[in-house]
Formats: sequence, structure tokens, C-alpha cells
Amino acid sequence: MPRSRSSAASPALVGQVGRHVALALVGLAFIVPVLALISTSLKTQEQNLRIPPMWIPAPPYFANYAAAFETVPMLVFFRNSLFVAVVSVFGVALSSAVVAYGFSHIRWRGRNLIFVVVISTMLLPYEVTMISQYIMFANLGWVNTFLPLTVPHFFGVPFYIFMLRQFFLRIPVEITEAARIDGASEFRIFARIVLPLAVPALAVVALLQFVASWNDFLGPLIYLNDPNLYTLSLGMHYFRTSLFQTELGPQAAYAFLIALPVIVVFFLAQRRFIQGIALTGLKG
Repeated sequence: MPRSRSSAASPALVGQVGRHVALALVGLAFIVPVLALISTSLKTQEQNLRIPPMWIPAPPYFANYAAAFETVPMLVFFRNSLFVAVVSVFGVALSSAVVAYGFSHIRWRGRNLIFVVVISTMLLPYEVTMISQYIMFANLGWVNTFLPLTVPHFFGVPFYIFMLRQFFLRIPVEITEAARIDGASEFRIFARIVLPLAVPALAVVALLQFVASWNDFLGPLIYLNDPNLYTLSLGMHYFRTSLFQTELGPQAAYAFLIALPVIVVFFLAQRRFIQGIALTGLKG
């Protein structure tokens, strides 16, 4: 009898070990570029061009990070990127949640048809509307300001609307109907009942939008002309092309400083992120 139990447990143990090994290899494939970036940022130009490559800097060359702060207003770029990202996250989370609530818990004629129209706008690439948007914002006098990078996010994003709608559909309709019978307004139901239950999904939206705004290069390139308004991504282009065209170490140091806040935010929010992904189903 003990033999049969051990023989039955052995394949399960082998399968579990195999899954862990496979996940470790996949994780290693993702972390190697980050380690290579850190290694490059801590080496001199001579060490970076050495063949075969030297993976561990000896000794670490921190002057590359000093160059990133001394040659460009790094803190100004960081402040601009943080402002654009935070405002965009707030606008996207609020507007997309309001629209998603209307598509999921409020009955009105043509709801499904309008939802299809909203989702179909995802088929339009940004390049199709880029010129018309620029003309509109130029006529409004918004060029060379943060307004074109933030205000549009207060009108909802189709992908986030779709994702939040799918999550809201998991909330029983009986809860909102009971609140209406008790005399609660739609705003009160949305703010006091739906939003607290949707924190995991909102965390996913916030994290995805933060990464998108933080890494956005095309938007700042189109609308920002003043170096004092540059974001980190646009500052990286200026830093690389104008100051350090061939120096690999300073470029890697600047790139790692850009990626570091995103890494920190993900590790702080990973529990909510994974929970939101798991709870957001495809009920429709």
C-alpha cells in the first residue's frame, strides 16, 4: 500500500518540479535583459566594448548615473512624466469606470449597439487620428502644454471600458436593484457599492495606464517643444542624440532610471494586479 501511494505521488511531484523549472526559465528570459542593462550602466565605454563581454563590472562605474543627472534636468523630466502619468491614470480610471457602469448596470435602449461602436474604435490606429487631433489641439492653443497628453484620458479608453464592463457584470444585479429600491441614486450606487468592489480591476487599469503614459514617446514628441516640459522618454531621445551618441554606459544608466519607477510600482501593486486579472472574466 505505501508503494502505491509513493508511485502515485511521484508523477505529480515530477510534474510540479517541471512546471517550476519551466517558469524559472521563462522568468530568467525576462530578467536577463534587465540585468544586462544594469551591467552596461555600471561599466566604462572600454568595458562595454570588450570582447568577450564582461558581465560583472569591476569596479562599478557610477559616473554614468552622475552623467544622467548632470547633463540634462533629470528631475524636471521625472516631475513632468509623473504629472502626466498620475493625471492620465486618474482620468482613465474615473471615466472608463463611469462608462463601463452605464454599459453593465443601467438598462437603456441601444446599449449593446453603442457598446459595439465604442469597442470598434479600437480598430482605428493612432496614426489615423493623429493629424486631426493635432489640428484640433493646435486650434485650442494646447500645443506645447500637457493638456493633449492628459485631457483625452478623461473621456474613456475603449479597452479599459471593455475590461471594467466585464468585471462589473460579475457584480450581481440584485445588489444595485436593491439599492435603487431603497432610493439610492445611480451616482451613490456607483460610488458606494460598485467602485469598492471593483478595486482589483481598477488597480489593473491604473497600472496599465501608468506604464503606457510613463513610456509614451510619440505624444510628447508631437506636442512638446519646450525642453522644460520634456518627459523622461523624450528626454532620453535628446540625451542620446545630442549628448551621448556613442556612449553606451550613460544611455543604459538613463534607460534604467526610466524603468526603475515602473518596476517599483509593479512590485508594490502586483498582488492587486494579479487579483484583478484573475477576477476579470469574459461574462457578457
